[in-house]
Amino acid sequence: MFDALASFPDALLLAGGTDSMVLVNAGVLRPDNVISLRNVQELKIWNSTFIGSGVTYARLEHSETEALAQLSRTVGSPQIRAAGTIGGNLGTASPAGDALPFLAAIDATVELVSSAGSRLIRWDEFLTGPKKNALQPGEVILGAHLPEVVPERTAFAKIGVRQAMVIAIASVCVTRDRAGATTVAMGAVGPTVLRARRAEEMITGEAAPGETALDEFQRLVSEEARPITDHRSTEEYRRMAVGVLARRALERCLA
Repeated sequence: MFDALASFPDALLLAGGTDSMVLVNAGVLRPDNVISLRNVQELKIWNSTFIGSGVTYARLEHSETEALAQLSRTVGSPQIRAAGTIGGNLGTASPAGDALPFLAAIDATVELVSSAGSRLIRWDEFLTGPKKNALQPGEVILGAHLPEVVPERTAFAKIGVRQAMVIAIASVCVTRDRAGATTVAMGAVGPTVLRARRAEEMITGEAAPGETALDEFQRLVSEEARPITDHRSTEEYRRMAVGVLARRALERCLA
């Protein structure tokens, strides 16, 4: 793999190809060389603390971590889930990537490898902007490292123009541990995935959140979003929707 990269440094790295082939078919992307990663077994490793970049959503659908299974089931069609990989979401770095709010909510670390070795980089340092990341020439995304202990209660939710096979207008991942520590990550409502830090701090202090606390949590999440208006939705709708989604996800964690 690295020999091929050294010979063709501008080659397109292709795993599932579910994003790249859309661009190819639209005439936007015309790579001179393609390096297939599909048979690189090191990228397919998946255990309790690591998800290889070549792990497909069809496999992740069976995760014991509820949010990870939930988000995987929302990705495209069965055919897309059989080909699409979590590394594709990281490589594309779209703010609407379904796996990214989960990785942000658990503070995952991304491992990048090259012929010179490997380096670890936090998710928020790796995702640098809309469809931009910190991947350097000659590097490949090995996968994402998860914390030793993922919170017991996790939930993912998203909304789009229809119920299936849709790019998120807004998405959230919420986690909550037994002590009440809560994290909230938002997708498609900013230049990259965002954490709702003020909302997290406020709700973590609530042992048994009631309606007043949930209302304030929802308000803070909406306030911390940084959405735009585009062809898929408006800034106002995204801001409202992400607060509602976060509240519903939290209520599932509390149930």
